[in-house]
Amino acid sequence: MMSVSTAKSVRRQTPMSSLGTRLRHVFARGDRDEVSESLDDLDDSTAALLAMLPTAPIVVDATNEVVRSNPEAYRLGVVRNDAIVEAKILEAIEQVRGTGGKCHLDVTTETPLEFLPARGDSERQSSEHSEVSRPNWIHVTVGRISDAFVVVLVNDVSERIRFSQTRDAFITNVSEQLTKPIQALQQLASRLENGQEPQDVIADDARSLRLYCMHLEHTIADLMLLIKAQEQIIPNDTNRVNLLQLSTVVVDSFLPLAAQRGIELRVAGDSDISVNADAEQISAALKKLVENAIGYSSRGGHVNVAVEPANDGMHAVVRVIDQGCGIAKGERDRIFERFYRGENQNDETADGVGLGLAIVKHVALTHNGSVTVWSAPRQGSTFSLILPKASA
Repeated sequence: MMSVSTAKSVRRQTPMSSLGTRLRHVFARGDRDEVSESLDDLDDSTAALLAMLPTAPIVVDATNEVVRSNPEAYRLGVVRNDAIVEAKILEAIEQVRGTGGKCHLDVTTETPLEFLPARGDSERQSSEHSEVSRPNWIHVTVGRISDAFVVVLVNDVSERIRFSQTRDAFITNVSEQLTKPIQALQQLASRLENGQEPQDVIADDARSLRLYCMHLEHTIADLMLLIKAQEQIIPNDTNRVNLLQLSTVVVDSFLPLAAQRGIELRVAGDSDISVNADAEQISAALKKLVENAIGYSSRGGHVNVAVEPANDGMHAVVRVIDQGCGIAKGERDRIFERFYRGENQNDETADGVGLGLAIVKHVALTHNGSVTVWSAPRQGSTFSLILPKASA
């Protein structure tokens, strides 16, 4: 059951059945009739009734001060300091207060910084640091209880919208990626059919087609990972993962590639840190980070993977640190976008499809965590995957 925080003291008792009738009156039928008895304040029974609602309820008085609010409304960025901070919702409250009935609206908000996973003090103070977040899409219903009180129901529909957007992006992106292989295949088929082209030209076409197909295969694999990363992770006894053990497995899988490119790859950290996670998703995210660190590093460099507790004691951090070319300030806010490719590509990274960091971002957010990056040109980069620690 959702808990309800108290913003004012209780001054009068109101029967739960009475308010229940009022709530059904307002939200089930949208009737604009006046509720006969004005509420001076909300009591414990009213709070209990609001707590049973499937959405995050907020109650405001005649001055628009929040007298009751579910904590979820604070996390969603709707309420702050006992006041609703979304202008569209305030407009809807005034409309309903004047006309009665109810109204519906959709609002997009950002989660306040205090509700995001903590990071190190040095990262907080650095101008070279960036952190990803994603919007909250919420459906809001506003209804009047009496002359004095208006109820705002906040329904977080973010997961449904994110899944829909990812599905649509998948279809669009795959269609775009199919264009070049299809054109190359048509060109090759035409030359083979005519039989007049030199063998070396046909061989070049065949090589290009093979590269296109490999690129498409890589793209589809990453898009499937991206879709899987939309599934919310619910902590339980069966999905506990030791971060250092998992990180070690990931690092070991890249040792041959690192040796081939003359890069030293190391992993260390706290062996007692566990998180509730989908091991496959976390492994995929770490592989993308390590692969990028190796790809953007110069021969003779080092890539370090460190597992440690966050400063707040509630989160764990996996840092992937490289000494590579770094990321320009103007690009740091875009590197987590799907299919974004920075300007610092090299022979090792040119074949990427621009989905790796998008996968990392969504894996972090799906696990109620975050990912941050510190970077500067010619000084390397540090990507920090921050996840809630498993409860004891």
